[in-house]
Amino acid sequence: MENTENNDKLLFHKENYIILIIGLAVIALGFILMSGGGSDDPNVFNKDVFSFRRIRLAPTVIFLGFGVCIYSIFKKPKK
Repeated sequence: MENTENNDKLLFHKENYIILIIGLAVIALGFILMSGGGSDDPNVFNKDVFSFRRIRLAPTVIFLGFGVCIYSIFKKPKK
């Protein structure tokens, strides 16, 4: 007896994957916002490490990206 079911179906629909890719791009943007601010000389402290962009904005963008990814997993397709 052969299994007649089609096992090549994707787990999600195209819409879910598009939203997931958008969420991953938002997470990547958050990590890009968090980068930088280093000092060339290790004996000199750079206060730019504690800027608004790195302390508040970047983590907020990353959490929003995780929220978008979770939404893409739970979203049911339109019939």
